[in-house]
Amino acid sequence: MSERNPAVESAMEGELALLTPKIRQSPERVGALLHPEFHEFGASGRHWSRAAIIASLAATAEPDARPVAVSALRGVQLAPDLVHLTYDTEYDGSRAHRSSLWRRTEGRWLLWFHQATPFSERAT
Repeated sequence: MSERNPAVESAMEGELALLTPKIRQSPERVGALLHPEFHEFGASGRHWSRAAIIASLAATAEPDARPVAVSALRGVQLAPDLVHLTYDTEYDGSRAHRSSLWRRTEGRWLLWFHQATPFSERAT
């Protein structure tokens, strides 16, 4: 049986929170989970800054939207202050492989980098 890793569990909690419609619609709550240097390569191919992703989520999140389906969520602690997560998502027929780096900053785990790569069932 594998040991529980509090760092990985904290990063997973944060990651899953960011996929929740109620969190996504709140710039304050999203901002509290993102590192000041956050950036993302989205499934669209767009490079997102911290400010741009916070604004976009607040403008497009629907509080009653169904949640994003998450599968194969795994994590590994790469260093004392760095966790890497990988997982797959499906929402409205779109699927993506996802990879996130979480950094412990001032005692809190914050999302530092995220990348999404779209895929189809044929590509799996």
